[in-house]
Amino acid sequence: MNPMIEKIHWLGHDSFRIEADDLVIYIDPWQLGRCPDADIILITHDHIDHCSPDDVAKIQRDDTVIVTTKESAKKLKGQIRVVKPGDSLTVKGVPIETVPAYNLTKFRSPGEPFHPKDAGHVGFILTLGGQRIYHTGDSDVIPEMESIEVDIALLPVSGIYVMTAEEAAEAARIIQPQVAIPMHIGRGIGSMDAAGQFEQMTSIPVEILALET
Repeated sequence: MNPMIEKIHWLGHDSFRIEADDLVIYIDPWQLGRCPDADIILITHDHIDHCSPDDVAKIQRDDTVIVTTKESAKKLKGQIRVVKPGDSLTVKGVPIETVPAYNLTKFRSPGEPFHPKDAGHVGFILTLGGQRIYHTGDSDVIPEMESIEVDIALLPVSGIYVMTAEEAAEAARIIQPQVAIPMHIGRGIGSMDAAGQFEQMTSIPVEILALET
């Protein structure tokens, strides 16, 4: 098992806490219980189950840096770095890249995707402990994945708003990470069975994390 996996804590849905390099980093914190304070908070887009001001407040300190999109930033306060797809920055010594996250086949109504490309939603690639970790955000399989090179990929598997388990297996085939971690399930979002379905459909090693409360 990749040793970095032990430092990645799945908090349900798309929410993670990563403790590495003497830092505590959250991605899309939502419905948090008691958690340590954050050094860095990454937020992929402004939907309430990803950009939750109440949950951010639970873990935010004066020196916490939030990295997020323009629309999410409007809901938050503190030290905020606004990003768009294709940006690169370093926060507290952590290299962070943003990549597009959008739907090609998931629509709320004809011609209206749940996550439009022009909304500027992002996924994140961060480098910790020499490992490149990719959180796709809410996305389908998109052409930009062809150029992504990472060690660990956090991939949505629930369908409806994001990739299905079968589509996540296709994303894993394209990206070729050392290990894939399924997400966008738990806390009432998607079926936990989708994680097992994804594992059966891909030849990439899969780590199904326990949901931490």
